[in-house]
Amino acid sequence: MDSRRDSAFDTHSAGITVRRALELPGLRSGLPEVLAGGDRLGRTVRWVHAGEVPNIASLLKGGELLLTTGYGLGTRPADQRAFVRTLADRGIAALVVELGARFTRLPAALVDTARAAGLPLVQLHREVPFVTVTEEIHTEIVNGHYALLQRAEEVHRRCTEALLGGGGVPQVLAILADFAGNPVFLETPDGRLLYAAGAGPEGTDPLQVWEGLRGQHKEAPPPAGSVLVDVPGGGAGTGSVRARLALLPVRGPLAPVHRIAAERAAGILAVVLMQARQEEELAARGRGDFLTDLAEGRVGPEDAPAQARVLGFKPGSGPLLPVVMRLGDTLTGHGGTSRPGGVESGGGWAVLARAVGEELASVGVPVLLGVRPVEGRVPLLLGLRAESERSAVADRVAAALRAGAERAGMLRPGTPPPVVVVGEAGGWAAAAVSLRHAAETATAAHGLPDVPWYDARRLDIDLLLWRLRDHPGLAAFVDRAIGPLRAHDDRSRPPLLPTLETYLAHAGRKAETARELHLNRQTLYNRLARIGELLGTDLDDPQTVLALSLALRARRYVT
Repeated sequence: MDSRRDSAFDTHSAGITVRRALELPGLRSGLPEVLAGGDRLGRTVRWVHAGEVPNIASLLKGGELLLTTGYGLGTRPADQRAFVRTLADRGIAALVVELGARFTRLPAALVDTARAAGLPLVQLHREVPFVTVTEEIHTEIVNGHYALLQRAEEVHRRCTEALLGGGGVPQVLAILADFAGNPVFLETPDGRLLYAAGAGPEGTDPLQVWEGLRGQHKEAPPPAGSVLVDVPGGGAGTGSVRARLALLPVRGPLAPVHRIAAERAAGILAVVLMQARQEEELAARGRGDFLTDLAEGRVGPEDAPAQARVLGFKPGSGPLLPVVMRLGDTLTGHGGTSRPGGVESGGGWAVLARAVGEELASVGVPVLLGVRPVEGRVPLLLGLRAESERSAVADRVAAALRAGAERAGMLRPGTPPPVVVVGEAGGWAAAAVSLRHAAETATAAHGLPDVPWYDARRLDIDLLLWRLRDHPGLAAFVDRAIGPLRAHDDRSRPPLLPTLETYLAHAGRKAETARELHLNRQTLYNRLARIGELLGTDLDDPQTVLALSLALRARRYVT
């Protein structure tokens, strides 16, 4: 397509302009004269229609160039004004009237109304075959559509070449942003920004544009003229969306060709994201397998450092700190594959690994992070400079793990919070033992009061009780020790088990127990007396206190 035709083709609405239509041989041979709307000749002609009926506006959709000889205009000025107004209201591109059969010159009422309505009005001084005009304009429109597809296909070709040359999502977005002349954003389906490309007005950072228009207003509609295209997710369900492309018209308007190009790019991005997540998940699983093999003794301490270096972990000469995050039995999906928080398989664990990894980057220590979907675990090793860092690093790591799980969509209402267990720091041999201990303890810790992280060294009793959870003797022990209290709480109020649990947690200190339960001392004394009466025991006896403490812990695993 030559430059003249390219400029005459309206890329914003996939048609040609009124001006271009008047330049084509068919209308040009009729000696067209523009009587009204000369400043509106840049309007888009979407289609051509010819007709001679008074109510022809009801047959139109808008954007048409209407050809007529004038028989439907009426003879009275009022009818002629109404005819033009209805056409203008319908949004047609232009009205072209051929002189001779009905009029030798167009009535003033017609011309004045068209000028007032801003409707391009053209009279033809010579007779022209309307069918020829229609064919010419429709051919031009179809050619323009083809040109749009060619331009979009060129973008697709460039994106494909960029990927074959080793590029990824940023390169694809940069090509699309350059073509659109506007910033381009890749968002998650819920509106979080993943990537940005291009520049905002006057070369501003595209992140500022996104933050101003999208970041603080995820529920608001995008700016008028934006292009939003879903990137398919390739999941098992139909209509699965992995991400969303957003082209925002902040430097100039967007045209249909930009939507077509974005749709082409979305198909490429779907493949890129699928491959990237598969590769990320495979890599994360590989690291998880290594850590599990280390914990289970399939990788010896003498071989572990070299294998860890291959996986990118270079901890230095300080102690290693094992940490395990477990996401909970309720998050395990079908076929033995975990689906934490509803995140679908085929990328969900890659999303989690990436989110957690990005959060852990701020901790400032070497990290080897893996995933174990079958067990619903995220094991990791951290390189410390000294043992004294253990507690401070554990605080930061636990916060990062939970933040990453939240970003990945794991922390949803109704799902248990993730459990983070920190093992004992030491060399490779000690780390192997501690990693296995932390993994088991993370399973046993589900159901305990939620804390930022658990110290594996302080949960040995809970781990022992968890290992005995299926032994009938444990259930019998719990029933003997606190059965009467459980029966009381099932039928009477106030419940007494929370009082006993709080009392034992404070080592029998009644003042602290009363403060935590918001009770006055006499009420607490009465409850403790009732507990002793129901159990037939003395709450000051050390053996009784030990048995009750164990029974309260064990009931989590037998109920």
